[in-house]
Amino acid sequence: MTSSLADRPENTLEQRMQLLIEAVSDYGIFMLDPAGRIQSWNTGAQKLKGYTREEILGQHFSIFYPEAAVATGWPEEELRLARQRGRFEDEGWRVRKDGTRFWANVVITALYGPMGELTGFAKITRDLTERREHEEELRISEERLRLLVNSVRDYAIFMLSPEGIVGSWNVGAASIKGYEASEIIGRHFSAFYTPEDQQSGKPARALATARDRGHFEDEAWRVRKDGSLFWANVVITAVRDPKGELRGYAKVTRDMSERRRLEELERSSRRMNEFLAMLAHELRNPLAPIRNAVTIMQLENLASPVLRNCRDVIDRQLTHVTRLVDDLLDVGRLTTGKIKLRKELLRLSEVVARAIETVRPLVAARRHGLELHQPADPVFVQGDPTRLAQVLQNLLVNAAKFTAEDGRIQVRVAQNDGFAYVAVEDNGRGLTPEQLQNVFQLFVQAESPSAAGAESGLGIGLTLARSLAEMHGGSLDATSPGLGQGSTFTVRLPVAAGAAEVDEPAEAEVAPGALRVLVVDDNRDAADSASDVLRLLGNAVETAYDGPSGVEAAARFRPDMVFLDLAMPGLDGYETRKRFTAAGLQHCYFVAMTGFGNADDKRRTREAGFDAHLTKPVELELLVKLLNEAQARSTRLSGQR
Repeated sequence: MTSSLADRPENTLEQRMQLLIEAVSDYGIFMLDPAGRIQSWNTGAQKLKGYTREEILGQHFSIFYPEAAVATGWPEEELRLARQRGRFEDEGWRVRKDGTRFWANVVITALYGPMGELTGFAKITRDLTERREHEEELRISEERLRLLVNSVRDYAIFMLSPEGIVGSWNVGAASIKGYEASEIIGRHFSAFYTPEDQQSGKPARALATARDRGHFEDEAWRVRKDGSLFWANVVITAVRDPKGELRGYAKVTRDMSERRRLEELERSSRRMNEFLAMLAHELRNPLAPIRNAVTIMQLENLASPVLRNCRDVIDRQLTHVTRLVDDLLDVGRLTTGKIKLRKELLRLSEVVARAIETVRPLVAARRHGLELHQPADPVFVQGDPTRLAQVLQNLLVNAAKFTAEDGRIQVRVAQNDGFAYVAVEDNGRGLTPEQLQNVFQLFVQAESPSAAGAESGLGIGLTLARSLAEMHGGSLDATSPGLGQGSTFTVRLPVAAGAAEVDEPAEAEVAPGALRVLVVDDNRDAADSASDVLRLLGNAVETAYDGPSGVEAAARFRPDMVFLDLAMPGLDGYETRKRFTAAGLQHCYFVAMTGFGNADDKRRTREAGFDAHLTKPVELELLVKLLNEAQARSTRLSGQR
């Protein structure tokens, strides 16, 4: 009697629990025996899986699993893990009675009796198909977006953390900035900014603006992996989660260098047309009668050697001025991208020295003091030596011209953060803030009220200098405290990669004397000046001014080396070269000396039997090198005789 009464509350509680489980319709709740056979079945299980209680009781629970999962023994593995851990949870595909599949969340709990023996398992199943479909749609959408972003080549699109760390990297970013994903992900995005922008805190301000306003846009110089600069349009957008917490930033960068160049071209096009019209009228008109007057003097017999010399000076300088006019008319070649650079590994100090040497007469004439400050270690850049020297010459000429006599010019060379810097500083007239903004525009001259009597120019030098610097992946900028306080023009160039491993160049040997050298050129000034240089280098030199005279001189002089112009009237350089060989001078060292220097020209001279090809004007270092080679050949042939 007592035992029966004690059992009533427990039975009542179990009945209530059973009723509660039966009433649950959103969850499949049922019991398994230790072998995995189904022992109970609630309404939710029937709704979820489609089986009635009579159909499913006694069946093994693996009936709900796809055939592939059953074949691998996964249902039994779930029971084993539940026994081992006490509880096991999983998500995966399950099968209804009608064969359709649904995505299920499954929780299996091991049940033990009073003595610790396993009595079975409680299994709860939820249908998460709808959530799974939403997640799959989101995943597919995100994957499509990721593939779309990654395939974009014209835009650098990447993500930043709230601290500015790069978290993703698309194909366009690799193309524009030069980094592979493995090289840049995990680094701070300030690596794309110039050293000056980094020091001024510009990257941090950009993120702060995007964070506070949601969006930041800028156009400025950015730095590629190789150190070269490009003009970039940058958009940074703050990315926040549903609660408004900052998750990071989306950053889109476009290379706008070409657009900037075209805009500069459009702005200068009208001024260029006006200037060229003025140039044709103001320069060519007076040049025509001057040329006629020189022709008359050449036809007349001038007895005075002084007057003949003056006539020849006028003739040569007139030719020079005419050539300058032609060069000005060709300035459009630069703005249309027709200038090609011939880059090589250069020691920056040698380029600076060449530029200083060129302008030294002007500096001396104006009695300026010129100081050069360079680092102890050499600085190397990849560039066109002629074009870089042209950049520095423009800056030095401007410094000399626009500084009053007895002024001071300083040239400072430095290397910092992967860039080489050459600053030309003077204590001359200086520049106003407005002039600083316009000084690099084509045909703009920096005029100043205090510049009365000072020299002026055509307003193209600084434009050419900046364009050439930018073609080298660098920049040219100007600073000035104001009028009368001098100015500083600074060229920035990327330091050459791997320059530390470059061997020190050996000093050029001076060509030994006793070489017999023949110069053949129809341009008498060119032939005579070249002959003078060769004589100063210790050689015995003869000069001829046409092909037949050159052949005749060679038969008599028997030269070791011949400098032969190609574009001579009548008997040109190629035919003259053949006649030298016919005269028994096949062992002579032949140098083609010409104003044509492209690859086809060099190939043609090589096929014609020339040992070297010199493009006018000839640099002394290269001339000495060829003399050494000719001397070595002459010595070798003498030893064989």
